[in-house]
Order: sequence, then structure tokens, then C-alpha cells
Amino acid sequence: MLRWTGANWTVLCGQFRSLLRQSSQFSNYNFREYARRRTLDAFREHQKETEDRRIQELIQDGLQNLRMMKRQTVISQFYQLDKLVVEGQKTGKQTGSEGNIVRQKDTGWD
Repeated sequence: MLRWTGANWTVLCGQFRSLLRQSSQFSNYNFREYARRRTLDAFREHQKETEDRRIQELIQDGLQNLRMMKRQTVISQFYQLDKLVVEGQKTGKQTGSEGNIVRQKDTGWD
């Protein structure tokens, strides 16, 4: 049923990898995860597409999205912020004895 064979398949796989690679370049966690999720969702949504004309339109849309994502990642790297807690950056000091870890944050201006 799928017509994603030959040249179309090669182009789509390359485009998929490029979009995922570019989405990982965002400095902001939320933008990075949104771009990754949107890429995965778009490819899943259209995986059963069989019409050649529609597949070509989707390839062109993907190229436009890739160009837009490249511009946005450059802009996002100008405005880097501290990492979020979900990104695994640890703050404060870890102290404790006997395997007990107490997280302490430095006092000061918050």
C-alpha cells in the first residue's frame, strides 16, 4: 500500500533525520521537545499516504519546516537561559552521611 519506495523513501528518511537533528539544536527545552514531538507526529500522521502528488507536497512542506527550524535554532542560541530541572542540571550542594543525601540550596538573593 505504501508508495514510499526508491527515491521518495530515501528523501523522506533523510528529511526525517534532518528534522530530528535540527530539533535537538534548540537551546530551550520546551522548543526542543515541541519540535521533536511535532516532527514525529507529522510523519506518523502521513505514513499511509499513497498519492504521489500529496507525497511531493509533504516533502516540500518538510523542507520549508526544516529551513524555518534552522533559522529558529540560530535565534534561540542567542538567548540561552539556565537549564530546567527536567533537563538534569543539579543546583545546590549534596551533603549527607550514611547514604542519606540532603539537598541544600545556597542562601542569598532569590
